[in-house]
Amino acid sequence: MTRLLTNHICTITELREPQKVLDRAGGKPVAVLKNSQLVAYLVPQEATEQGHRALTQEEFDAIFEATREAAQPVLDYLKDK
Repeated sequence: MTRLLTNHICTITELREPQKVLDRAGGKPVAVLKNSQLVAYLVPQEATEQGHRALTQEEFDAIFEATREAAQPVLDYLKDK
C-alpha cells in the first residue's frame, strides 16, 4: 500500500474538470489515483508559495530537545538496532 503525502485525492476522470479539483483542495496538493493506484500529485501554485525553507541546525536541535522526552522510548529501542 502506498502512503499518500496529502489528504486530498482525485481520480483521472475527475481531472476532466481540473479547476473543480483545485477548488475542492483549497490550495493543497492533490494525489491523483488511477484504479486506486497513485499516479501523480497535482500541486497548485499557491501551495508552492508558502515560503517553505529548510531548518537551521540550531532550529532542529531546539525542536529535538523539546520533543526528546516523548521520543526517548523510540531512541532507546533504536539504540540496539
